[in-house]
Amino acid sequence: MFSPSAYNTVGLGTTQLYNLTLVYNHKRHGVFRLGNRQFDFRMKPRFPKKLTQEFLYVDLLNNLGELAEDRDEVLRQARSKLASFDSTRLRRAADSFASVATRKRLREWASA
Repeated sequence: MFSPSAYNTVGLGTTQLYNLTLVYNHKRHGVFRLGNRQFDFRMKPRFPKKLTQEFLYVDLLNNLGELAEDRDEVLRQARSKLASFDSTRLRRAADSFASVATRKRLREWASA
């Protein structure tokens, strides 16, 4: 369970604050209002128990189309930030959590 605002900690220049909490789980999906908070339940086959910078980086790239940020600027920053991550941990996060498009993008960036 985390807010997309957590993507701001990755250091890609994202600054938006979101009034939404993402809940990755194995059983439910949909947007639910509980009390005065909105939760977006998403079924995912795999997700980490603890958020890491590598997971947030991969998840940000997975969900780039849903963010209220300049897509091209975030991609430019993401590409330049790629080398700052531990390559083994990033590869593990990508293998476990990345969409096909994100995996392809990361492979292209790594080979360039």
